[in-house]
Amino acid sequence: MKRIVRAAINSWNGLRFALASEAAFRQEAVALVVAVPLAFVIAADSPARVVLIAVVLLVMLTELVNTAIEKLADRVTLDRDSQIGRVKDLGSAAVALSIVIAVLFWGHALAVWAGLA
Repeated sequence: MKRIVRAAINSWNGLRFALASEAAFRQEAVALVVAVPLAFVIAADSPARVVLIAVVLLVMLTELVNTAIEKLADRVTLDRDSQIGRVKDLGSAAVALSIVIAVLFWGHALAVWAGLA
């Protein structure tokens, strides 16, 4: 039980840090706040709602991993390093792909809701 409590505290601290220090994560948190009620308006059933909310959470999860990679890379060196630059670019690409996934799911759901699909 002590390990679970410690893990929950660490997770909470990570979320607080991301919200305090990462503009992209704050924007994604706002997107989540908008997405949750909107999913209930546009999705026809519970599984569709869950998917719409989950893809926004996927973007946030990817952003957290990208931020962790960037912070660790900056801890290794602040000097310009082509290999570290590639690592950071890969993390950024992961975030971009997760956003594409979210846009595809939300775009489809909105098209269905509007009677366009």
